[in-house]
Amino acid sequence: MGERRGRRELSRTTVHGLATGAGSDLAVLGRALRDAADALLAVLLAPTCLACGRPLDTPLAGPICEPCWRAVVPLPPVVCDRCGDPLPALAGTGAAEPCRVCAAGLRHLTHSRAAGVYDGTLRVAIHALKYDDRRSLARRLSALMRQHAGELLVGADAVVPVPLHPARHRARGFNQAADLARHLGMPVADVLRRVRATAPQAELPAAARHANVCGAFAASKRMTTWRGTILVLVDDVSTTGATLDACAGALLDAGASEVRAITAARAVKSRS
Repeated sequence: MGERRGRRELSRTTVHGLATGAGSDLAVLGRALRDAADALLAVLLAPTCLACGRPLDTPLAGPICEPCWRAVVPLPPVVCDRCGDPLPALAGTGAAEPCRVCAAGLRHLTHSRAAGVYDGTLRVAIHALKYDDRRSLARRLSALMRQHAGELLVGADAVVPVPLHPARHRARGFNQAADLARHLGMPVADVLRRVRATAPQAELPAAARHANVCGAFAASKRMTTWRGTILVLVDDVSTTGATLDACAGALLDAGASEVRAITAARAVKSRS
């Protein structure tokens, strides 16, 4: 009896070892095939990086090269804790006061952060994602968002993509904010609707942007599931924060206990 049990255990151990070895061999083979495919594409198609124009060594990794991803410009070290707007540090402390608007209690958001400055690689990547249908870029952008703004996901219940108006969604075919949200490793709560078409924020002066999105968003019936929860808005770019704050107001009115926001990039005004 003991001898049979020993043979069974030895057999299971052997099978497990063979399976592990086979899995390792398949992984090595997969990497080798991917490297070969990268080399073949680099020679036959000679694709270039969208950001710098240099030839891509690993085209299968995406349309932007690793040096350009590493060159993403980070936000200044001191930002308003509430809206994420860069602020000058207090002398010698490395700390900053809340910005004037947040200090006056005029924001619905409790915290907002971005992966980096809307310039260089991030500007190119976001433009390609939105307007050139390069949706594979969403995964890498989301990884940067987790890296630089992931603390805002801690303790949150779900992420909420900022919605497009239905007409714009039909024209584009997808919502870039939803693509970013799906890769953040959190439940995605599709609980916002854009109930009024608005002019593109990028075409408006800063002073007109809050009025442009006022009343443009409303919570859907699905929001009943998320009442009393902490939600994190997700979008590609924040400039004045007007869109994010309008969305946060709609979610709070519908029962969210707290609303934060993370974006792939933030437009930063020069202080020179």
